[in-house]
Amino acid sequence: MGPLPKRKHSRSRRDRRRAHDSLTLNHLVRCESCGEYHVAHHVCPNCGNYRGETRIEVESK
Repeated sequence: MGPLPKRKHSRSRRDRRRAHDSLTLNHLVRCESCGEYHVAHHVCPNCGNYRGETRIEVESK
């Protein structure tokens, strides 16, 4: 069995340790062709364009 703590850590000590573990939002940018938001450096899921060129064919709704 591994080492165990001798005393209980307080809530504030635990929470200070976890302060940097929160998730961050994705960096969203506007698509040049359709104007919808998408994740930066990824193909737009709405129109299939990336940097002004059609990369994937997307079926219209």
